[in-house]
Amino acid sequence: MPNIRGLEAKTGEITKKGLYTGVGAGLVLFALAGLLPGSFIGGVIGMNIAGSIFGLPLTASLLPRLIVAVSMLTGVIMSGLVFVSGGAIFGWLTGTVIETLIASKTMTMGHAHTVKIK
Repeated sequence: MPNIRGLEAKTGEITKKGLYTGVGAGLVLFALAGLLPGSFIGGVIGMNIAGSIFGLPLTASLLPRLIVAVSMLTGVIMSGLVFVSGGAIFGWLTGTVIETLIASKTMTMGHAHTVKIK
C-alpha cells in the first residue's frame, strides 16, 4: 500500500517499531524507577513470610535468608514484567494508531480523483 510520499510501506512496520520503542522505554523506566522499589517490596514480603514461619526476630540461619532472597528476586522480576509489558503495550497501541491514521490519509488521497464536483 503506498503511503503519503508514494512509497510502498509494509503492513505493520510502524506498529513493530512502536512495540520495540515501547519495550526500550519500559526497560529504561524499570532501571530508573522499578529496580529498587521491586527489591524493597519483595524483601519486606519475604521478611513477613519468614517471620510468620520462623517467628520474629529472624535468626541469621540459611532458610530465612533464602526466603527473603527469593522474594526479593521475585519482586524485581515482577516489577520488570510490569514496566516492560506496560511499555510494550503502550508502544504497540501508539504504533497501531499512527499506522491507522496514515492508512486513512492514504485512502483519502488515493480516492480523491473519484470525487466529482458539480
